[in-house]
Amino acid sequence: MDIKKLSDEITDNISSIVYGKEREIRFVLCALFCRGHILLEDVPGTGKTTLARALAASVGADFKRIQFTPDLLPSDIVGVNVFDRKTGEFVFRPGPVFTNILLADEINRTTPRTQSALLECMQEAQATVDGKTYPIDDPFFVIATENPIESYGTFPLPEAQTDRFFMKIGMGYPDRKNEERMLTEHFTDRSPSSLKPVCSKEDIISACEQIGKATVSDQIREYILDLVEKTRKDKRLRLGASPRASLALIRASAAYAAVEGRDYVIPDDVKEVAMQVLAHRLIPASGRSVLNAETAESIMRNIIDTTDIPLERKQ
Repeated sequence: MDIKKLSDEITDNISSIVYGKEREIRFVLCALFCRGHILLEDVPGTGKTTLARALAASVGADFKRIQFTPDLLPSDIVGVNVFDRKTGEFVFRPGPVFTNILLADEINRTTPRTQSALLECMQEAQATVDGKTYPIDDPFFVIATENPIESYGTFPLPEAQTDRFFMKIGMGYPDRKNEERMLTEHFTDRSPSSLKPVCSKEDIISACEQIGKATVSDQIREYILDLVEKTRKDKRLRLGASPRASLALIRASAAYAAVEGRDYVIPDDVKEVAMQVLAHRLIPASGRSVLNAETAESIMRNIIDTTDIPLERKQ
């Protein structure tokens, strides 16, 4: 399968309604191809929901959305057993988590118990209800959103749960040219439902299987280890990247290489995805809050910029 062609077709399809966000779309596809999950953090109205719906429409996948609120229960997500009077037995009614692409909107507005129920499904691709396990269809991709501005009435994800997200990205405001285009085409039919699928779920599964065949040299592995090790030794950080982060970075690098049309990883692939894969897993020594949310990113950027790439190393 030509992953670059597949990626370009999906990106072009989504870009027909989500303007000027090709780079962010490629990051989402990298996570999708690696069977990871995305944490989208940005202010309201920047296209997070539209992106998720457009992705589902582009790959012909089932889509469901959960609006997280403080009163949401784990059973509202995974499902519940209901007694059937006709048969005299309990029947399982699956929750919205049983889908292909799930939008977990404002995940930090629900309680830790409910957050944990979703994260268990993300990690295991299955849900357990009353002692019985139910598998979730492949592909299963979660796009969770957070609003970084509001903190009242929220339950921030613990570090151990944040670490389970493959990537964290932000949409950002569109530039003036693309926002003008949005205003010009406002009355045309540019909703996600107007998109036609450009591939099937089976194509996505095939792409996932192909990512693991990319060639990763010893130098690239050493480069990844250098980046991760620096996060653990940096005195500006209280918590560095975990081994799970190392694995995520090498997979994301391989996926980005495939999206770029290569079956081998180069240092630029690692540098391109390192911020999205690693920054959200770090905790600055001063702590993590809305006020210093950028600190982990600035430290990670500094680590990337000051780490020699393999070609620059002295023999």
